[in-house]
Amino acid sequence: MQAGAAIIFLMSALFLTSQVASLVLRPAPFLRRRISVEGKSRLSFRPMAAAEPASGDGLKKGIAEFYDESSGIWENIWGDHMHHGFYEADSSATLAGHRDAQVRMVEEALHFAGVSDDPLKKPMRIVDVGCGIGGSSRYLAKKYGAQVQGITLSPVQAKRAQDLTMAAELADKVSFQVADALDQPFPDGQFNLVWSMESGEHMPDKEKFVRELARVAAPGGIIIIVTWCHRDLLPSEEELKPDEINLLNKICKAYYLPKWCSAADYVHIAGSLPLQDIKRADWSDNVAPFWPAVIKSALTWNGLTSLLRSGWKTIKGALVMPLMSNGYKKGLIKFTIITCRHLRQTHTTHTQRLEPKIS
Repeated sequence: MQAGAAIIFLMSALFLTSQVASLVLRPAPFLRRRISVEGKSRLSFRPMAAAEPASGDGLKKGIAEFYDESSGIWENIWGDHMHHGFYEADSSATLAGHRDAQVRMVEEALHFAGVSDDPLKKPMRIVDVGCGIGGSSRYLAKKYGAQVQGITLSPVQAKRAQDLTMAAELADKVSFQVADALDQPFPDGQFNLVWSMESGEHMPDKEKFVRELARVAAPGGIIIIVTWCHRDLLPSEEELKPDEINLLNKICKAYYLPKWCSAADYVHIAGSLPLQDIKRADWSDNVAPFWPAVIKSALTWNGLTSLLRSGWKTIKGALVMPLMSNGYKKGLIKFTIITCRHLRQTHTTHTQRLEPKIS
């Protein structure tokens, strides 16, 4: 049975190779668009129908097992940052260049959110929601000298994150635990910076997710959500097109994703909570080179042999990577950042107006 599975996977990989040329993203113009937001979004929160498993313990178990299996192969090839890279026009196409882009993603998110480097204003208590193996947690702890707590559904990730943190001599500043992002084990108002790098897409209840991020944020604390979204609906649309829903459902089944939402939906949710300075931006163009690079890495000998050892859930994820690339190409899948600040008691809720800017 194992040999048969290997043959099937290798045949699938050959098919995947033949499809990459037609599915990879168009060359990116490397433009970062900052979008003005006036008041609350007029769009209602209408996420698409979820693929199974849709919610509850089945979904959480699937997510945990997916990352239990796949985190090792990701670290082996890509290092400890389990997220997209942010690419400028002159970014290197080497593996080192891609890893630099992943670090750049962290810095760009901090800059967009207006996180201060001032010793008197920098965040000293940070939570990393969906921490993976702790790449962002350790980076933020070193950058700010902060105390960082990371949470993940994967016991394998939590243990590996702690091992890497001990090796980096940061165990006095950074810790990890298995916990649910929708029911975080922290008191209200605990953190100056609430960080969620590509974990929101796994949340079955987006409103509860954002509400929980707001709950643990201290007054004046900054919330950063970087996540996959589907495109905003047009005023004339009630839902996505059938072919778009079909594509997203295929991705959902492989990556244990529940219902998707748009960036406008996130803004609408944030606007209903005691949050201010709500901003959003579409960084799809800046992450465009990443999925072709991931696909290419999966087709190396190291990638293929690692996939065979990792398990079926990881193999399914690898085979779906071209669909992610295709979704970006079609403008269906958007790589989005949403940031906001917890309301100070002396302020009133509002959203920050940003004039469209290209940088």
